[in-house]
Amino acid sequence: QVQLVESGGGLVQPGGSLRLSCAASGFTFSRYPLSWYRQAPGKEREFVASISSSLRSTTYADSVKGRFTIARDNAKNTVFLQMNSLKPEDTAVYYCSVAVGARSWGQGTQVTVSS
Repeated sequence: QVQLVESGGGLVQPGGSLRLSCAASGFTFSRYPLSWYRQAPGKEREFVASISSSLRSTTYADSVKGRFTIARDNAKNTVFLQMNSLKPEDTAVYYCSVAVGARSWGQGTQVTVSS
């Protein structure tokens, strides 16, 4: 079955950077688009970024454009989210996701941006 395991979250000061990773298994990784979502306390889960299977296309939420970069390594079945210039409003649990039939989610990794 599909398994997604996120890592790399933590506490960072405003203006800092973090790199999230998501290790995937249970499906042919290179064939599927991958996405990152986030959910802040008391808010609905929201889209952050996605990357096509061919690596030729990326999409970002307006709130993170120019600060976050999504990338993938098809040889290592891993998707990344490089987050720069972090703001307190980026504080959330971050999830990677793939739709292999039904959409699957990892367990999430907490990102806290605070001084």
